[in-house]
Amino acid sequence: MAITIDEVYETTSMTLYQNLDIRTTTLGINLKPCIDSDFDKFRKNVYELVYQNARKLIDETKKLESKYGVPIVNKRISVTPVSLIMESHCTREKYLQMAITLDKAAEDAGIDFIGGFGALVQKGMTASDKLLVESLPEVLSKTQRVCSFLNVGTNVAGMNLDAVNLLGKMLKETAKKSENAIGCAKFVVLVNAPEDNPFMAGAFHGIGEADLTLNIGISGPGVVRSVVEKNKDGDLTDLSETIKRTTFKITRAGELIGRELAKNMKIPFGIVDISLASTTAEGDSVARIIEQFGIERIGTHGSTLAIALLMDAVKKGGAMASGNVGGLSGTFIPVSEDTGMIEAVQKGALSLDKLESLTSVCSVGLDMFAIPGDTPEETINAIIGDELAIGIINNKTTAVRVIPVPGKKAGDSVNYGGLLGNVPVMKVNKYSAKNFMRRGGRLPAPVTSMRN
Repeated sequence: MAITIDEVYETTSMTLYQNLDIRTTTLGINLKPCIDSDFDKFRKNVYELVYQNARKLIDETKKLESKYGVPIVNKRISVTPVSLIMESHCTREKYLQMAITLDKAAEDAGIDFIGGFGALVQKGMTASDKLLVESLPEVLSKTQRVCSFLNVGTNVAGMNLDAVNLLGKMLKETAKKSENAIGCAKFVVLVNAPEDNPFMAGAFHGIGEADLTLNIGISGPGVVRSVVEKNKDGDLTDLSETIKRTTFKITRAGELIGRELAKNMKIPFGIVDISLASTTAEGDSVARIIEQFGIERIGTHGSTLAIALLMDAVKKGGAMASGNVGGLSGTFIPVSEDTGMIEAVQKGALSLDKLESLTSVCSVGLDMFAIPGDTPEETINAIIGDELAIGIINNKTTAVRVIPVPGKKAGDSVNYGGLLGNVPVMKVNKYSAKNFMRRGGRLPAPVTSMRN
């Protein structure tokens, strides 16, 4: 289906009044050719490959911003899961040095974040995987742009609880080593992680990808909110159709820009991720869309139904607009990055339990929420396990990005500023699942794994 310039200009008007933007252009880079037995040469190869391609990304995105007038907010890099390329250099010190190398390449090139410092451990962990996890408190506290992930489960493999049980301790150590625990905001644990996700912190360059691939993440909560606000009386079918048409237009513009950018860089175009992603900017809140549906505050009864409708409509509109929809593609509901979510927690409308309920129908999962710093490690592991079980059983990507803030209790807040916003500390159930979590092992794959 040809994309016309008129469609882009129609969508451009949305950027002026409703905060439409290309949220991220993420360039995936295969680092396997950089491997060398000489670690200094290995690091030099990584730096040069990342820096050179990142500079090209920066230069070409600036040209397209000027051409179409659509802001391209973030320029990011994702790399091959680092544990795969560090097998022959498997020490904590070398992991930290590699992270610093990636961080410097990103900084020198003008890149916002670089993702992929992670591992795929859904069935078990290698020595390299374990050392990577052990290195994360130092890595996340001593770098600015490096993001980390751990994929601990899939529908086919089940979930690796032994890997999950390492995370509570790691996150608490990371929180202590970084100011206001901000290092934890750069780590996400997932199940069913897509290999072409352009959003941080979970982005990595999958092993099934080409040497270089460009993935686009678009976002338009303000645009969707605007059209919903004009549809006060329609039933749920009318509401869904309105959102679908709007998502269709947004996706078409995003794909045009993404394909042109990939062509100019002479690399393959990957996917358009059509997720609605909140920011703290006025009018850029997913929670406000839900309120326009007729929900007084997100978190009250009816919120899960509303999120389900929004998710379904966004996916259908995007799928009609592009044959290359991928990544996560749905709706993010982070707490700290969405003013409506923040207010809902502060007013008592949204609890951690209800947030978990909402994630059963949205993409991603428990995202950018804070808990008291004295929360036991086993409880953090159990929160992660609960959320990821939703993804395993429901055949979807699910993730957790949790921040245990030292010295803070439920009701307090931490202001990170910028994209990360202001995070209220949420109450955690005081009862323990310690004896259950210490069983370890692997959650068996559900019967959907046998669909072949």
